[in-house]
Amino acid sequence: MAVCYRHPDRETGVSCANCGRPICPSCMTTTPVGMRCPECSRQTTKVRNLRTSFDRPVVTLALIAINVLIYFGMSTQTGLQGTGGSLSRDFGLFGPAVDQGQWYRLLTSGFLHAGLIHLGFNMYILWFLGNLLEPSLGPVRFGALYLASLLSGSFGALLLAPNALTVGASGAIFGLMGATFVMHRARGIDPMQSGIGVLILLNLGISFVLPGISIGGHLGGLVGGALAGWLMDQAQSRRLGHAVLVPVVICLAVGAVAVAASFAVAGRVA
Repeated sequence: MAVCYRHPDRETGVSCANCGRPICPSCMTTTPVGMRCPECSRQTTKVRNLRTSFDRPVVTLALIAINVLIYFGMSTQTGLQGTGGSLSRDFGLFGPAVDQGQWYRLLTSGFLHAGLIHLGFNMYILWFLGNLLEPSLGPVRFGALYLASLLSGSFGALLLAPNALTVGASGAIFGLMGATFVMHRARGIDPMQSGIGVLILLNLGISFVLPGISIGGHLGGLVGGALAGWLMDQAQSRRLGHAVLVPVVICLAVGAVAVAASFAVAGRVA
């Protein structure tokens, strides 16, 4: 296999659409006529790749801040390593409570965590994925994608373990992984070579090996985020309507379906 002309230690199957030189994911710039190397991309009108348009990931920073503040608010009741407390009982995901009309648990459960390690691991991956996705999507579309992923994760958790008390941002984060995967493929980037495929497999493996992890939440978020990401990319590539409004509507539709399915599952098992 050919190697990147700027990074000889990296094999790649992608070449610059202009000069034909092999390029790795770090050197690729997406243009309407295909991938271009850094030199050729400077000769054209500036285009968006996976890390342009918005420099500061404001939504990512806000989400991390909210999660951290809520966790340390919980720690006043349970200690830094506590897993209980009234916030978890009152706002964590619990099927019978959702069936009784406490729909907000589908959302609030994604901002609660069961320990410092749980919080730190999720926030680290959120920071990594947010810096990758939000500069490309913009804050509004990224926020909508996060919401759709979170609600999809809640549905998956209820589907497999409706009577378990579930907390954590993992479902939403798996959704961001799924969206990144499909968006990489749409841009001609090998997800395994870019590292997102390995990240997904590693985290799925951890989900099945370690006890106390919501497998349903992870799988539901992954599928929901991948679906929303794929639909958003299809709408953008086909130029269907407003560049911001249509992707947001798509994410809201995915989230609405997840909420409706969550109520159906909660009502069936309560």
